[in-house]
Amino acid sequence: MTAPTLPGLEPATSEPPRPGSRAARMALPRSIDVLRDIATEYGVCIRPLPMRRTDLDTGLTEVIDLPCGATREDKCPPCAKKNRRLRQAQIREGWHRSDEPSPPPEPATEEQKALIVLRAHFEFARDEAVRSSQWDQVADLDEAIQEVEEAIAAEGLRGRVGPPHHVDGDDQADDDNGPRRKRSTRRRQDAPDLPRRKVEARTVGKTYKAPDGSTYQPSMWLTLTLDSYGPVLSDGTPVNPDRYDYRRAAWDAVHFPRLLDRFWQNLRRCEGWNVQYAGCVEPQRRLAPHAHFAIRGTIPRDTLRTVAAATYHQVWWPSVGVQLYNRNRLPIWDEQASAWIDPDTLQPLTTWTEALDALDQDEEAEPVHVVRFGAQVDARGVMPGTADAERTIRYVTKYITKATGDCHKITTDRQQRHLDRLWHQLQITPCTDRCPNWLLYGIQPKKAHAKLKPGRCKGKVHQRETLGIGGRRILVSRDWSGKTLADHKHDARAWVKALLGATTDLAGVEHAQGATVERMRHAWELARPHDPDVTPLAHRLMRSISERARWRSELLAAKDRAAQGQPSDLSATGNGTIGEGEAQWTRS
Repeated sequence: MTAPTLPGLEPATSEPPRPGSRAARMALPRSIDVLRDIATEYGVCIRPLPMRRTDLDTGLTEVIDLPCGATREDKCPPCAKKNRRLRQAQIREGWHRSDEPSPPPEPATEEQKALIVLRAHFEFARDEAVRSSQWDQVADLDEAIQEVEEAIAAEGLRGRVGPPHHVDGDDQADDDNGPRRKRSTRRRQDAPDLPRRKVEARTVGKTYKAPDGSTYQPSMWLTLTLDSYGPVLSDGTPVNPDRYDYRRAAWDAVHFPRLLDRFWQNLRRCEGWNVQYAGCVEPQRRLAPHAHFAIRGTIPRDTLRTVAAATYHQVWWPSVGVQLYNRNRLPIWDEQASAWIDPDTLQPLTTWTEALDALDQDEEAEPVHVVRFGAQVDARGVMPGTADAERTIRYVTKYITKATGDCHKITTDRQQRHLDRLWHQLQITPCTDRCPNWLLYGIQPKKAHAKLKPGRCKGKVHQRETLGIGGRRILVSRDWSGKTLADHKHDARAWVKALLGATTDLAGVEHAQGATVERMRHAWELARPHDPDVTPLAHRLMRSISERARWRSELLAAKDRAAQGQPSDLSATGNGTIGEGEAQWTRS
């Protein structure tokens, strides 16, 4: 039965605004917003950096827009998506390799060996001069050693032959650092022991043989999570917030990178080969960090679970059991004593060295915190070249374009209160030995000074948008693909240039294949937005959109010719210039 409607209270109907009215004008899309949307669609950076390039031979200057290189979508979606595709290419290239990515070092040349022998002679002569107190000869030999070291570096050898010499007490440790403190390396009694094998110099996994005689070489996908801090609901919020261990959650988040490093060390020692990985750290819905990894080769699941259960990281810092100060009552800085003092007693707080000395002298001392993984370890095999492999790569890189705090949207008041409680705990958690938060617990941090603000550390882990994950979120082992991220960018540009039949020298001068153009030297400087030769941003975006459209046409035409087996040449619609990111979108 429909309720009656009183006269004069009929429901309002949505009618289009009157033409020419303010409401009608406000309903029209803004041109600048449409321009930014089109730039995003074409993959054009919306926050380009204007760089002034000066030809040192001719004196000609021009302003060139370089991409901002942002890795987050809230800053620049095109650059963030480009970085995500680049990371996906990096993971894809190193995941299922069947050969070693990094070749062994080349043998030394005779000239390099001769320099090392000369360095050894100088070292022997210097030691003789020191023994006989011939300090004038020592100074001359130090200069000769420096020249030989420079010649060794110029000859192409990596690193130093030996550490530099110290004289007149230069090698004495300063009072702030003190002697190196040593902790017991004995494993904890509550952690299982692990076998330790000599690590082989290989990064490629095993090859298996199927019953039909074919061979295959699978790899793995792994997820590591932290322990539970209390029961949670499906939305990630705790069942009982008063019993949820926010303190342990904050400390675990801050020291999670150290725990991951220890895991890979233990896994390599347990397995006996140099396991390689590439992955991403991101928050769970309960806001605790966890990590997804692609692993080259296969490892038994029982081994992964055992290593995860046996891995821990101990934080040997002073106790933070009692918070002595808060923002309403903070210690103050004493200029005369160059120290932080209690506001009531005016007594100096315990220094960092004194706090560690007391910890060393206590035979029953325990670490202030121990980080461990949770019992849940998800691992499965992935075959190369399958849809599952591509789907896993997309899953690993799902959130790398978002800030940590934006990976899971806050939609309820309960989730907001959960985030606020965790952030409040992170604000008072010390992050390093120099963190100002130590003052809240009556301890002066290492190298304390007057500019410290207790409870307001500028470290990343204390920011609301990081949720305690202050380190790198993309983790790639050194021998994953044998290339740096800059090398992968170069490969993408080389692929486009080969497809178009164009080449570009290091100085940025484009020329057709087979032609020789003399390399030009340029000087670069950052141009300011209000400089006379810098045009408005909107004009630069429009030019970049037009240029990107022509690149797309050239690349698509070149791909069609390559598919038909025709030779590649430059399109008549362009000059073959190569942009910073056209390879990524055309491959996606």
